[in-house]
Amino acid sequence: MHNKISKGICLRVVWLLILCTSCKAVITAQSIASFQPTGSFNEQEFYLENFAPDVTVSLNAPDYFNLKGKTYLIFFALPNGNSIEWTKGKKMKEGDDWHFDIQHIAAQTRFIRSIDKKNNYIIAYIMTKQKSWPAWKRTTPDSKSIIKNIVNNIAFMFNSYNPQIVLNGHSGGGSFIFGYLDAVEKIPGNIKRIAFLDSNYGYEDSLYANKLSSWLKEDKKNKLLVLAYNDSLVIYNGKPLVSPTGGTWYRSRLMQRKLAETFSFKTYSDTSLIIHKALNERIQIILKKNPNGLIYHTILVEKNGFILSLFSGIKYDNRKLFAYFGERVYSEFMNE
Repeated sequence: MHNKISKGICLRVVWLLILCTSCKAVITAQSIASFQPTGSFNEQEFYLENFAPDVTVSLNAPDYFNLKGKTYLIFFALPNGNSIEWTKGKKMKEGDDWHFDIQHIAAQTRFIRSIDKKNNYIIAYIMTKQKSWPAWKRTTPDSKSIIKNIVNNIAFMFNSYNPQIVLNGHSGGGSFIFGYLDAVEKIPGNIKRIAFLDSNYGYEDSLYANKLSSWLKEDKKNKLLVLAYNDSLVIYNGKPLVSPTGGTWYRSRLMQRKLAETFSFKTYSDTSLIIHKALNERIQIILKKNPNGLIYHTILVEKNGFILSLFSGIKYDNRKLFAYFGERVYSEFMNE
């Protein structure tokens, strides 16, 4: 059962978290105020309704924190039309909604934890009432500042762990990331990784290229990953799926060309993928070819895309462990 916390007592919970987490090198789930054990996969969860206007957050963490390792706090902004439970995913049974089988972010997170046992991975699933970040932003006054506060306030909950923040999102979830970038003059130093999983529809050179370039220059640990596919070839219900300049294929190529004015890229291509890499693989823009005009929008997440979004550019980015657009490597970590 979810532990639902109203906004009115969030501040008290934050202080309890800070008091508890300053005590030991390794801390169990129940030592951290208000988290509840899930009963599987050695996890704990914390559910926040109305954390911000029309925004719900579900936090999932391992059942201990190793202060000898780093703590990565992943903000995963949900794709359009999806619930938190669908996004987490589970093993399918007869009669289950098909949405449970298209992302498996929970199982992919567990795979990540199983490989990198030294560090702590916390994931915050962030959902709007409208199940659409673009729609929420259009109807929410001061949406950009609210997004910035969501990130800052949740990060503060884990302040004692000095969390390194990952901004991540699929589909319309990219709108959350761009909302955050709009709200800051420069990307803060605690943002260590930004990942767009077929979600950079809102990219504009004039708005984001300089911020991303400056951030990538500031710290050799900062990493950018972009996954997209050639959506410009897709015909859906007799019409193009996206406009010529509106899809992630076009926006990703635009981003790569602009970043190439500052950074030296190497480009690799095979029958399936076009891979652009720079800064010793700290920048990776990976584009799926699509000669048959298929829809790969969720498949690129399902096929280990979320794992890559956390492991790109580090020692775990290794085909012996997993392959992007290969077979699922996380099936054993799915909930029933």
